[in-house]
Amino acid sequence: MRVINLSEQNSVLNQFLREIRDVDIQKDPLRFRRNIERIGEVMAIEVSKALAYEPVEVQTPLDTATVNTIADQLVLATVLRAGLPLHQGFLNIFDRAENAFLSAYRRVNKEGQLEIVAEYMAAPAIDGKTLILVDPMLATGMSMEVAYLALLRHGKPKHAHLCCTIGTPQAIDCLRKSLNDSPDVTVWCAAIDPVLNEKKYIVPGLGDAGDLCYGTKIHLSDRK
Repeated sequence: MRVINLSEQNSVLNQFLREIRDVDIQKDPLRFRRNIERIGEVMAIEVSKALAYEPVEVQTPLDTATVNTIADQLVLATVLRAGLPLHQGFLNIFDRAENAFLSAYRRVNKEGQLEIVAEYMAAPAIDGKTLILVDPMLATGMSMEVAYLALLRHGKPKHAHLCCTIGTPQAIDCLRKSLNDSPDVTVWCAAIDPVLNEKKYIVPGLGDAGDLCYGTKIHLSDRK
């Protein structure tokens, strides 16, 4: 399994990362969503460099030209709800991709352990295609793992690109173990932060990406 940390390179991506982390800029949800979307666009261009290409002839007004275009059949998948702006950024670039959507949420089980529950999925066949699965926060790696394994019910992809805005070494280790360090998987992170806190949030991170995008959610357990 290959891991790519895009923040190790100097690019405009780092500007968007700075803004989504900034507590003052975060107060504008429209700007926060747009910055996540722009991160998706930049990451999509980076991922595009790893895809397969084939020459295609195109007729211009004066002659024909040969252009190398993407040969892979792409399936772009995301985890609801926080993944939607990042998904849109990728879709702006890979506008011919098929799409898949999954729900996943955290809960504490009877043993007091954190687990990820997936309840919904709408996806095309992915057998032999190139899967791009996006989720903004790769904290423990559990959500990405659950989503990826669920998608495998629709076929085995030729290659899978697992993309996040911010990841952690712990999550990457989790994926490496659960996916048996598969050479057919690449993990892309716009940045990798060092630790998780006691609530399993990334530090320094940026907070709850879903809440910052769409507002605070109410848990049934919070209701009286």
